Amino acid sequence: MSQLPLNAADDLINANENWAKSIIKVNPNFFKDSATRPQTPKVLWIGCSDSRVPAAVVTASIPGDIFTHTNIANQFHSFDENANSVLAYAVDTVGVEHVVLVGHSVCGGVIAAIKAAAEPNQPPMRWLFPLVQLVRSLDLRGLSESEAVDKVVAANIFRQVDNLCKSKTIAAAWAAGNNVCVHGWVYDLATGRLKELVVRSQI
Repeated sequence: MSQLPLNAADDLINANENWAKSIIKVNPNFFKDSATRPQTPKVLWIGCSDSRVPAAVVTASIPGDIFTHTNIANQFHSFDENANSVLAYAVDTVGVEHVVLVGHSVCGGVIAAIKAAAEPNQPPMRWLFPLVQLVRSLDLRGLSESEAVDKVVAANIFRQVDNLCKSKTIAAAWAAGNNVCVHGWVYDLATGRLKELVVRSQI
């Protein structure tokens, strides 16, 4: 297993110190306000844990703007109590208005699922099993490796948006007249751009 350079953690602490000072220089009360006022983000970001897709960085956001949850291959499973708890807290308590499911190009989880789908005698880890099943339902014949990955990434985003819309939290919110929107976005690592693939709401 590869290890971080010995100074990597110290570098992060030092960078944090410089960042905090830069924020205070612009807004001396920023951190005091953050600590004494409730958070009011309008967006819940459910994305991949890939280090190349940090929600706040790629959207030029500041602390307090985005409520986040990440996992491998940006999945939303009905059996995942963690993801469901985050969704329920974000919608019911924090009051987010948009739930954004974000996938990305060259996704390692998608690549692993494609490989597992081609090896039926090698059971995938439980987390990726639904994604492997999705891969097996798609026609990837004649596609290059990158084209196949892109197709699965997009299909996965649509599937997870469907799963979100079927969740108890979103169903209850819509039934109560809370028109929280569910979005499906894809982030292109090669361009740094986000693109919306689908958006769903009660209306």
